[in-house]
Amino acid sequence: MDLDVFFAFFIATSIMIALPGPSVILTVAHSISFGWKNALLTVLGATVGIAIQLLIAIIGLASILHMAAEVFTWVRWAGAAYLVYLGVRQWMNSKNAFEFDEMSVSKMNLFAQGVIVTVPNPKSLIFIAAFLPQFIDMTRPLGGQLAIIVPTFLMITFGVTSIWAIAAGSARTAFRKSGLFTPLMRSAGGLMILAGLGMVLVRRSN
Repeated sequence: MDLDVFFAFFIATSIMIALPGPSVILTVAHSISFGWKNALLTVLGATVGIAIQLLIAIIGLASILHMAAEVFTWVRWAGAAYLVYLGVRQWMNSKNAFEFDEMSVSKMNLFAQGVIVTVPNPKSLIFIAAFLPQFIDMTRPLGGQLAIIVPTFLMITFGVTSIWAIAAGSARTAFRKSGLFTPLMRSAGGLMILAGLGMVLVRRSN
């Protein structure tokens, strides 16, 4: 991969990951509730989810959707429903989010939520499937290019989403003291609900 192509890929990927999608919203909510260190487990889960999406895109998204369209449809519905569920729970627990003991938070649960919310997100899956070919030179060996593209994409995903987690976690005390914590948590819950409904609309429009 030429240096100019890699640079363009790096910038485009960073911008895409920085946009507040379902994974970022979930990370921010977890960071404010449980602290940014715990939220990094959500970031790790989201990164694993992106890795799965990359794998799907690489081995041929179109053929997989054609062969397993019925199964994939149910996966997308389940992911959307789960995101709405998380949003509703976030809204309902907004007033007592700080009652959680950070040491008692289920690490596996935070990680699993990151994976579950990310994998069935059709927007990022379709974008990745359309995005990757723009930076692949078919006249060169595919394996060598993917050896650069895939790790870079995952490192950017983890790095940029971690910045969201750290920023939200650093501001959690200020939000608590200013009385803005509850509205913020409800807003985060509302955004997760909207993101889930958005996934449903994408499903219905396809």
